[in-house]
Amino acid sequence: MKKTKVLFVSSEVDPFAKSGGLADVAASLPKALNGLGQDVRVVMPKYKNIPQQYVEEMEYLGYVYVDISWRHQFCGIMKYESDGVVYYFLDNEYYFGRDGYYGYDDEAERFAFFSKALLSMLPVIDFKPDIIHCNDWQTGTVSLLLKANYKSNDFYKDIKTVFTIHNLKYQGVFPKEVLGEVLGLGWEYFTPDGIEFFDTVNYLKAGLVYSDLITTVSKTYAEEIKTDFFGERLNNVLNRRSQDLYGILNGIDMESNDPARDGRIYASFSADNLEGKLTNKQMLQQSLGLPERIDIPVIGIISRLVDQKGFDLINYVMDDLLNMDIQLVILGAGEYKYEQALKHYQEKYQGKLSVNLKYDALLSQRIYAGSDMFLMPSLFEPCGLSQMFSLRYGTIPIVRETGGLKDTITQYNDITHEGNGFTFTRYNAHDMLYAVKEAVHFYYHRSTWNWLMKKGMAVDFSWEKSAKEYLDLYRKVVSKK
Repeated sequence: MKKTKVLFVSSEVDPFAKSGGLADVAASLPKALNGLGQDVRVVMPKYKNIPQQYVEEMEYLGYVYVDISWRHQFCGIMKYESDGVVYYFLDNEYYFGRDGYYGYDDEAERFAFFSKALLSMLPVIDFKPDIIHCNDWQTGTVSLLLKANYKSNDFYKDIKTVFTIHNLKYQGVFPKEVLGEVLGLGWEYFTPDGIEFFDTVNYLKAGLVYSDLITTVSKTYAEEIKTDFFGERLNNVLNRRSQDLYGILNGIDMESNDPARDGRIYASFSADNLEGKLTNKQMLQQSLGLPERIDIPVIGIISRLVDQKGFDLINYVMDDLLNMDIQLVILGAGEYKYEQALKHYQEKYQGKLSVNLKYDALLSQRIYAGSDMFLMPSLFEPCGLSQMFSLRYGTIPIVRETGGLKDTITQYNDITHEGNGFTFTRYNAHDMLYAVKEAVHFYYHRSTWNWLMKKGMAVDFSWEKSAKEYLDLYRKVVSKK
């Protein structure tokens, strides 16, 4: 069977630039697809913050000019290869020579430039993909620009597009003037069936309307986003396209997240030898100034501190939680009200709560390895990777049944021994508290708990299965006339 050629388009890719889970997917999925014998290449902006060691190894391929707004902008094309994947970086000082990746006033223009440049670049690098695979709102206009500007061009006319929603909440909504002034398109696209969204322009909606296929990151989330509650005012669009909407669960890198070989954690361990797990727990407690008690459960949380992640539930029953004989370790940053509340509780319950208001990759790995349980009471969760990392490190998840959490974690049943974690259904603080108490109850049944740990560590969350599903979809869309 001939190779499928794919250009994978993302505003962030680990290890070059990362703010969230999208960067992990953009790093792992192309690698897994190439491992299946395909030709998948990745393109992203050349941000100022990309670590120097990668920049030094980039090769200059050429350039294109991009017309955007009233500007005629230069765009350099750089190339870097690693692990069998070719990466292209689009270089423009004006748009990308800034600190960080997002949060500027001209986002509409920056990512329209990125979308236009990657389309213009293809003949220059002599790569004609079967599919351009776009991700999230930053690349939402690619399909629209392809259809509007390139339909009659022989080089482009057979290229198909796939668009993946990683989180429907973030949409890239801008004033309607952006359509003409930035994208350079006519008002015929400003319709309810087009890019128009309550009298604004919505980049994510453009991806949903104009792409050939739409995917999202779990089967349950693909169903949820067709409803009013989860649909973020785009559920009508998604229902219209439900024939073309698929949910494929994200994977994790099983090799770099292997407790038997992970150099970031305090001691290695495996399902056959769990002793190192206790060492990780003890060292985690020590490093965070918590009493070194291996006889009580440590519950970990690694998260943005926002409503979506269930912090209103945690806040509501924090006294009940911390009056239990447990320790709670929280890592993350976010809304001021939650940061202040957590500081207050840390003061009130010294020796029981460790709050770390930051992002810290090393500490997060040590929390996965050193905790007994991992709490994720999300209001919604497109896929979630933390519950997968937790199981990999023998840490039992306590989750709300939504999105990818529902697809990966099932309630432990003491009679049939089915299930791999503890779950609750309603978005309710006391239901969450009950699930935590249930987990703590089983923690003291050591044979049950050890069995749960080993079972969790054996689950295969590798990318290979998901990559095969993507490949099937690619083939489906390429054969579509």
